[in-house]
Amino acid sequence: MAGMMKQAMEMKAKMEEMKESLADEQVEATAGGGMVTVVVNGKMKIVSIKIDPEVINKEDSEMLETLIRAAVNDGVDKIQDLIKTRMTEITGGINIPGLTS
Repeated sequence: MAGMMKQAMEMKAKMEEMKESLADEQVEATAGGGMVTVVVNGKMKIVSIKIDPEVINKEDSEMLETLIRAAVNDGVDKIQDLIKTRMTEITGGINIPGLTS
């Protein structure tokens, strides 16, 4: 039992380290062939959004909204995959509901 508690404490410490290191991680996602680029960090916050001026059209704002939404969603998916990969490394591949899924 003491061994399991020690392992749990070690895993918790590793998870805290991972959270801190993920804060510095960033992924980039694009939509529309690079017309919209979004950078998302490990805290799932948008760091930057770049929009090609050629895609800005007052007559068709819906297209720009769609491209931004697609890029943001792709960025969030990428950072979630990175987090899941890091968590799997810590848990040794054990799927812990709420942590890795």
